[in-house]
Amino acid sequence: MGIIKNSFTFMIGTVCGVYIAQNYNIPNIHKLADYSLSMAKQAEERYRKPKKPDRDEDDNF
Repeated sequence: MGIIKNSFTFMIGTVCGVYIAQNYNIPNIHKLADYSLSMAKQAEERYRKPKKPDRDEDDNF
């Protein structure tokens, strides 16, 4: 009985999703995620701490 109930719920969700996507202006999630990721990368690069210069082993003596 559980598989029929789960399948019915999945089918109803799919049908509702298709109806909403066809009749309403839904944003493109893939494009939105790519934009958000690029903005996060830019912010991380802008506010990153500068790297400390590596000291050579010869300078320590």
